Amino acid sequence: MDITGEYRIAAPRERVWAALNDPEVLKACIPGCETLSQVSPTEVNARVVAKVGPVRAAFDTRLQLTKLNPPVSYTLVGESKGGAAGFGRGTADVILDVDGPVTVLRYNADFQVGGKLAQVGARLVSGVTRKTADDFFSAFSTRLDSGAQKVEVEPVAPPAAVQSSRWIYVVAAAAVVAALAWWFLMR
Repeated sequence: MDITGEYRIAAPRERVWAALNDPEVLKACIPGCETLSQVSPTEVNARVVAKVGPVRAAFDTRLQLTKLNPPVSYTLVGESKGGAAGFGRGTADVILDVDGPVTVLRYNADFQVGGKLAQVGARLVSGVTRKTADDFFSAFSTRLDSGAQKVEVEPVAPPAAVQSSRWIYVVAAAAVVAALAWWFLMR
């Protein structure tokens, strides 16, 4: 599934980049994130718990940053494991453009799920994943700018030369975790 989005944040690009690379900021913005640790300058591990009603499911996620182009972009590659619930894999490109005093944060992510999660149905998993990604980006954006706005755009594939950000993988992982948790609760 392909997920895209765009936010306008009234903050300098360097500040947004720094926040995207701050484990404490990321942990605070990812719904259900219990732990987030930086293993190396390009690798992050996270544990995210999702709860729906009385059921809770935990997902261990490993993220790697590639194609680093500070403070403009990076690509995040990640994998999330939820035991019997299944797994998710994905990549995300994050781009920070400057528009006057505003930083425009764009993301394009692609996810695949397997195991029991894949049996839930693409539309259901897609909806939960999109909502989780939007919740993360909304929390992240308003943390830097209380007036940050999501821009409604038509999905467009990024140019091949576009690189992305590592925080997108954290978001991608959170989205996969939420989708896995939802599936686990619905079975």
